[in-house]
Amino acid sequence: MENGSSSKLERKLGLFPLTNIVIANMIGAGIFTTSGLLMSDLVNPLLLLALWVVGGIIALCGALAYGALGAAIPDAGGEYAFLSKLYHPLLGFLSGWTSFIVGFSAPIAASAIGFSEYFIRAYPQLSLWGDPAIVKKALSICVILVFTGIHMRGIEFGARVQNVLTVLKVMLMACLILGGLLLGSGSVHHFTQGSTFSFSFGGWKTLGLSLMWIMFAYSGWNASTYIGSEIQNPTKNLPRSLFLGTGVVMLLYICINIVFVYAIPPEEMKGVISIGGLAMRKLFGPHAETIFSLLISFALFSSLSAFIILGPRVYYSMAKDRLFFKGLVHVHPRFKVPTRSIALQGAISAVMVLSGTFDQILTVMGFALGIFPLFAVAGVFRLRSSGRTSRMSSGYPWAPVVYLATGVCILFLAFFQRPTESSIAILSVLMGVPVYIYFTRKYIATNT
Repeated sequence: MENGSSSKLERKLGLFPLTNIVIANMIGAGIFTTSGLLMSDLVNPLLLLALWVVGGIIALCGALAYGALGAAIPDAGGEYAFLSKLYHPLLGFLSGWTSFIVGFSAPIAASAIGFSEYFIRAYPQLSLWGDPAIVKKALSICVILVFTGIHMRGIEFGARVQNVLTVLKVMLMACLILGGLLLGSGSVHHFTQGSTFSFSFGGWKTLGLSLMWIMFAYSGWNASTYIGSEIQNPTKNLPRSLFLGTGVVMLLYICINIVFVYAIPPEEMKGVISIGGLAMRKLFGPHAETIFSLLISFALFSSLSAFIILGPRVYYSMAKDRLFFKGLVHVHPRFKVPTRSIALQGAISAVMVLSGTFDQILTVMGFALGIFPLFAVAGVFRLRSSGRTSRMSSGYPWAPVVYLATGVCILFLAFFQRPTESSIAILSVLMGVPVYIYFTRKYIATNT
């Protein structure tokens, strides 16, 4: 620990900001970008909607399991804390390592790229300032730097900003849903169009990959567990925030996909990333496309902001356990946040913006993010058998069983559908093993 700094985080967050963090962390680039890509493979709007429902059920099952874990282990770090205490510090470290290189930095980069895509769609004249790709990357990096600076000024200030952004984002989605269905010029016949889906092995592989992308859009259902050390009354507030936040987002996701299908024929949805802008054009004309593309671009601020809040708490916990760079345990004496962890995450996210494309980030990230929640959810059974808690969620044991069974199937099918990207994700995780060995040996050496 460094002199002149305190390494203790303070419990200041109640149920409302916690639920907002969960909602903000979930609603991001995924819901506004993946449905068009999914339609390219699924070619059936009813199947598309069914998969969004299935993804929401899986996320709710995970949230119920994490509620029990978070109530029993209310520490900062999420899976890092759970896996370290329930299994072995190596497994916890690998989850933290994955968060470091993929789990948070990549979604921050993806959200920033999503912002720039929609913002340039609203103001295409900005692309005339130079190479459009360079303009988008520069805009993305500027957004990352701004919000990194905001969250270095304290959790209360950052939470206030987060609350405002989340409320505005939910209001925007409500306007899209109600306005589109009640006032837009769509067609219910779109729901019966499209091709018949083949449930061959190739079809099941497509379903697995599609669900993995959908689960990326739902990722964040476990968000409040990453700031367990800063939650008031975590035994009650943490599980409630997970369930409430996930339930709200599931409802919004299903409704907004209904709007997308109502607005756009399936053939025209295929491959479109900025699906929200196209839907508004179809429903209300080109002026609405410009306005809502701008609003969606700013809505992505909320998810980007939530990721910047959560990720550094993982690195802080790892450093506190002497399993990461010791400077990251530093907590600012005035703002009481891990400022160096926040700054490091911002730098890594900026590098990802420069080095990757949206679809590359999405695929690798989706696979990597699916691995460690499986171990954590299975930890519910270890928690119960060890007698460390008598409080289980109302969904026990079926919720964790459903999550585990579907999660394993999704990863298995997605690997066969996209072996290259999946292998990159696995290798990224395994790279953490020598890093763990280095830090544990360094710790032993300094204490002998």
